[in-house]
Amino acid sequence: MTLIAILIATLAAGIGSVWAAALLMRLGLGGRHDGVGPQHLLSLAAGALLATAFMHLLPEAFESQAGAHDLFATLLVGVVFFFLLDKAELWHHGHEHSHAEPAAHDAHHDHHHGHHHGHNHGHNHGHAHHHGPRAGGWALLTGDSVHCFGDGILIASAFMADMRLGVIAAVSVMAHEVPHHMGDLVVLRQTSANRRMALLKVSLAGAVTALGGAVGYFLVGQLQDFLPYFLAVASSSFVYVALADLIPQLQKRLTARETIAQIAWLIAGMAVVMMVSGLAHNH
Repeated sequence: MTLIAILIATLAAGIGSVWAAALLMRLGLGGRHDGVGPQHLLSLAAGALLATAFMHLLPEAFESQAGAHDLFATLLVGVVFFFLLDKAELWHHGHEHSHAEPAAHDAHHDHHHGHHHGHNHGHNHGHAHHHGPRAGGWALLTGDSVHCFGDGILIASAFMADMRLGVIAAVSVMAHEVPHHMGDLVVLRQTSANRRMALLKVSLAGAVTALGGAVGYFLVGQLQDFLPYFLAVASSSFVYVALADLIPQLQKRLTARETIAQIAWLIAGMAVVMMVSGLAHNH
């Protein structure tokens, strides 16, 4: 039963986020000036991730028999680990593309900024998708697949602790994947005239989330005693993404109205997590 729930949740988070991104783009949402823009979606995702980490994953980990000192140490190591993966990805990219055309380099770099979520969880959210190189599409999808595999393991870890926690984690992953996949679709549509093929490719990458979920189910099942530490690592991933990737993109000089809207969407992301938690608990 738990495995079935993990597969459903990971498919919903992985493929559902791609389709949601495509739908928003089709409806003209997620634009820069009117309606729901990237800044709003990023705020929503950051709020969801922070609420999930601090209100659900970490409390669940600390309710176990594991010591607080060890869990905080795991949280710290996790944050540093994701930071180092980000640095390693940037360093590798800088050397590999040192002779690339500057415009192409910038756009390509934005897509590859830390896609390993296990994995490196730094993301691009569609802010500089201008001249992505034609050959970059497959590299982008490979990075997406690795990233989605890691997402699946995190969701499985949450499900193994508590079904309600798993649902919350899946919703949070989906929330921050929507703006991320909007960026992916923009790039692939620029490198291919076939929009359906672009959607199919990103959907297949998203489906890898389910594979990560299955692996996570058996992995965590064999290491049940280490479950609190898996939750701490999941928390460090969510916190790192929110604070090191999403929120810095929101730190711009805005009008008072735009700032209020940004804060409102951040709170809305937290509220969504709380609402899902309440519904799952009642169910």
